[in-house]
Amino acid sequence: MLTKAEIQRLRSLREKKHRETLGLFVIEGEKVVAELLAVGFPFEEIFATHAWNRPGPAEDATPSPLRDARPRIVRLDAADMARISHFPTPSSVFAVGRLQRQPLPPDALNHGLTLALDGVQDAGNVGTLLRIADWFALDRVLLSPDCADVFHQKVINASMGSFARVQVHSVELPTALAGVRVPVLGCDLTGENVHALPPLADAVIVIGSEGRGLSPAVAELVSRRVTIPRYGQAESLNAAIAAAIVCDNLRSARGRPPTPAR
Repeated sequence: MLTKAEIQRLRSLREKKHRETLGLFVIEGEKVVAELLAVGFPFEEIFATHAWNRPGPAEDATPSPLRDARPRIVRLDAADMARISHFPTPSSVFAVGRLQRQPLPPDALNHGLTLALDGVQDAGNVGTLLRIADWFALDRVLLSPDCADVFHQKVINASMGSFARVQVHSVELPTALAGVRVPVLGCDLTGENVHALPPLADAVIVIGSEGRGLSPAVAELVSRRVTIPRYGQAESLNAAIAAAIVCDNLRSARGRPPTPAR
């Protein structure tokens, strides 16, 4: 049985300020926890009811430098799980991980494809954008400080495991983009047709918020504005859908063969 202090600590991780103070975040749900365990994500603690089936030895046997750290596993009854859960309907597993923020290496943006998110505040959209970056094998994702927190549970769940595979860096975009030598493509309704893009092995794709688009400071650093041709009456596209179309065009233009489905 959990103490009141433990329950309070785990419930407090709903809020970013407490996540930052404690250096911890939460992941709930059988599927996403299993996906992260499969890649050796170093959880600190796992709270689970007896309904949760931990991934078996074959999955756990995959070599990984992260597997040396074994999480503390605590079995709970349904009542205690309901007390700590961040969901209206509790899952059978509630995992706690440690915040790990990776600095952006110098000159990294001049190599490969980067997806930069400028003020994308919807957590579900940010998680979906991580999945898109994973699908198209982008080299990294940048988040401006006013994006949804990458350690928000909705971001992690929407990423469907891509959270653990994509290199994510939280940066001041104007600072990071200053002096970049590769094309910086800004998605904008007034831009040129994205289907006319030439092959680009190295580029930064900037996606602004759905409400205001690119911020002024970032817009000044865009070297080329691109748009997706509109044939109907919709005012705009969802940020994640727009990013997927742009990434698909970049990959198609380069003629890179996709990874075979497994």
